Amino acid sequence: MGLFDFVKDVGRQIFDTDAEAADNIKQHLEIKTHGLSNLEVAFDDGTVTLCGDCASPAVREQAILITGNIQGVEKIVADDLRAPEPKPEEPEEKAEVYEIVSGDTLGAIAKRYYGKASMYTKIFEANRDIIEDPNKIYPGQKIRIPLDD
Repeated sequence: MGLFDFVKDVGRQIFDTDAEAADNIKQHLEIKTHGLSNLEVAFDDGTVTLCGDCASPAVREQAILITGNIQGVEKIVADDLRAPEPKPEEPEEKAEVYEIVSGDTLGAIAKRYYGKASMYTKIFEANRDIIEDPNKIYPGQKIRIPLDD
Protein backbone atom coordinates (compact mmCIF):
# COMPACT_ATOMS: atom_id res chain seq x y z
CA MET A 1 0.00 0.00 0.00
CA GLY A 2 3.01 2.26 -0.26
CA LEU A 3 3.32 2.94 -4.00
CA PHE A 4 0.84 5.20 -5.78
CA ASP A 5 0.82 6.10 -9.50
CA PHE A 6 -0.14 9.49 -10.93
CA VAL A 7 0.01 11.26 -14.28
CA LYS A 8 3.36 13.04 -14.42
CA ASP A 9 2.59 15.80 -16.93
CA VAL A 10 -0.54 17.28 -15.32
CA GLY A 11 -1.20 19.18 -12.13
CA ARG A 12 0.01 22.25 -10.37
CA GLN A 13 3.56 23.28 -11.24
CA ILE A 14 5.49 24.10 -8.08
CA PHE A 15 9.05 23.36 -9.18
CA ASP A 16 11.13 24.02 -12.28
CA THR A 17 14.08 21.72 -11.63
CA ASP A 18 14.48 18.35 -9.95
CA ALA A 19 16.96 19.95 -7.54
CA GLU A 20 14.26 22.15 -6.00
CA ALA A 21 11.44 19.57 -6.14
CA ALA A 22 11.77 17.97 -2.69
CA ASP A 23 11.96 21.29 -0.81
CA ASN A 24 9.08 22.80 -2.79
CA ILE A 25 6.88 19.72 -2.35
CA LYS A 26 7.58 19.68 1.40
CA GLN A 27 6.73 23.38 1.70
CA HIS A 28 3.55 22.90 -0.37
CA LEU A 29 2.43 20.00 1.85
CA GLU A 30 3.12 21.93 5.04
CA ILE A 31 0.95 24.80 3.77
CA LYS A 32 -1.89 22.66 2.38
CA THR A 33 -2.07 19.85 4.95
CA HIS A 34 -2.59 20.17 8.68
CA GLY A 35 -1.72 17.22 10.87
CA LEU A 36 1.69 16.30 9.41
CA SER A 37 4.80 16.16 11.56
CA ASN A 38 8.40 15.07 11.07
CA LEU A 39 7.81 15.33 7.32
CA GLU A 40 10.64 14.33 5.01
CA VAL A 41 10.38 14.48 1.22
CA ALA A 42 12.73 13.04 -1.36
CA PHE A 43 12.43 13.38 -5.15
CA ASP A 44 14.10 11.23 -7.79
CA ASP A 45 13.11 11.28 -11.46
CA GLY A 46 9.37 11.72 -10.88
CA THR A 47 9.17 9.53 -7.77
CA VAL A 48 8.45 11.20 -4.45
CA THR A 49 9.16 9.44 -1.17
CA LEU A 50 7.16 10.73 1.79
CA CYS A 51 8.12 9.96 5.38
CA GLY A 52 6.65 11.29 8.59
CA ASP A 53 3.69 11.12 10.92
CA CYS A 54 0.06 11.91 10.12
CA ALA A 55 -2.61 12.78 12.65
CA SER A 56 -5.08 10.43 10.93
CA PRO A 57 -5.52 8.16 7.90
CA ALA A 58 -7.45 10.99 6.22
CA VAL A 59 -4.43 13.32 6.57
CA ARG A 60 -2.22 10.62 5.06
CA GLU A 61 -4.56 10.23 2.08
CA GLN A 62 -4.75 14.01 1.66
CA ALA A 63 -0.94 14.34 1.65
CA ILE A 64 -0.63 11.61 -0.99
CA LEU A 65 -3.31 13.14 -3.24
CA ILE A 66 -1.89 16.65 -2.94
CA THR A 67 1.58 15.37 -3.82
CA GLY A 68 0.32 13.24 -6.70
CA ASN A 69 -1.47 16.19 -8.23
CA ILE A 70 1.78 18.14 -8.64
CA GLN A 71 3.19 18.38 -12.15
CA GLY A 72 6.30 16.24 -12.48
CA VAL A 73 5.22 13.65 -9.90
CA GLU A 74 4.60 10.20 -11.35
CA LYS A 75 4.90 7.89 -8.36
CA ILE A 76 4.69 8.24 -4.60
CA VAL A 77 6.30 5.89 -2.13
CA ALA A 78 4.56 6.33 1.22
CA ASP A 79 5.62 3.25 3.19
CA ASP A 80 7.03 5.45 5.96
CA LEU A 81 4.20 7.99 6.00
CA ARG A 82 2.56 6.74 9.16
CA ALA A 83 -0.97 7.27 10.49
CA PRO A 84 -2.58 5.79 13.59
CA GLU A 85 -5.27 3.16 13.25
CA PRO A 86 -8.73 4.72 13.68
CA LYS A 87 -10.25 4.12 17.10
CA PRO A 88 -13.37 1.93 17.06
CA GLU A 89 -15.50 4.70 18.58
CA GLU A 90 -14.44 7.13 15.83
CA PRO A 91 -16.26 6.41 12.59
CA GLU A 92 -13.87 6.55 9.66
CA GLU A 93 -15.01 8.80 6.83
CA LYS A 94 -15.70 6.69 3.77
CA ALA A 95 -14.29 7.98 0.52
CA GLU A 96 -13.18 6.69 -2.84
CA VAL A 97 -10.27 7.94 -4.91
CA TYR A 98 -11.41 8.82 -8.43
CA GLU A 99 -9.25 9.61 -11.45
CA ILE A 100 -10.64 12.34 -13.71
CA VAL A 101 -11.10 11.27 -17.34
CA SER A 102 -11.54 13.40 -20.44
CA GLY A 103 -15.01 14.95 -20.55
CA ASP A 104 -15.63 14.75 -16.80
CA THR A 105 -17.13 17.61 -14.84
CA LEU A 106 -17.68 17.72 -11.11
CA GLY A 107 -21.42 17.83 -11.85
CA ALA A 108 -21.27 14.65 -13.93
CA ILE A 109 -19.21 12.90 -11.27
CA ALA A 110 -21.68 14.02 -8.58
CA LYS A 111 -24.58 12.71 -10.65
CA ARG A 112 -22.83 9.35 -10.99
CA TYR A 113 -22.10 9.03 -7.27
CA TYR A 114 -24.98 10.91 -5.63
CA GLY A 115 -27.73 11.01 -8.26
CA LYS A 116 -27.69 14.83 -8.50
CA ALA A 117 -25.28 17.03 -10.45
CA SER A 118 -25.95 19.87 -8.01
CA MET A 119 -24.06 17.90 -5.32
CA TYR A 120 -20.78 18.72 -7.08
CA THR A 121 -20.09 21.12 -4.20
CA LYS A 122 -19.67 18.15 -1.85
CA ILE A 123 -16.86 16.84 -4.07
CA PHE A 124 -15.36 20.31 -4.48
CA GLU A 125 -15.33 20.96 -0.71
CA ALA A 126 -13.67 17.59 -0.06
CA ASN A 127 -10.92 18.50 -2.54
CA ARG A 128 -10.34 22.23 -1.97
CA ASP A 129 -6.68 21.52 -1.34
CA ILE A 130 -6.41 19.95 -4.83
CA ILE A 131 -9.06 21.77 -6.91
CA GLU A 132 -8.92 25.57 -6.85
CA ASP A 133 -11.82 26.12 -9.26
CA PRO A 134 -14.66 23.59 -9.72
CA ASN A 135 -14.65 24.37 -13.44
CA LYS A 136 -10.96 23.52 -13.83
CA ILE A 137 -10.28 19.82 -13.48
CA TYR A 138 -8.13 17.79 -15.83
CA PRO A 139 -7.72 14.18 -16.99
CA GLY A 140 -5.38 12.23 -14.77
CA GLN A 141 -6.11 14.28 -11.66
CA LYS A 142 -7.05 12.14 -8.65
CA ILE A 143 -9.63 13.36 -6.17
CA ARG A 144 -11.57 12.06 -3.15
CA ILE A 145 -15.24 11.24 -3.47
CA PRO A 146 -16.90 11.30 -0.02
CA LEU A 147 -19.30 8.38 0.31
CA ASP A 148 -22.32 8.29 2.58
CA ASP A 149 -23.11 5.21 4.60
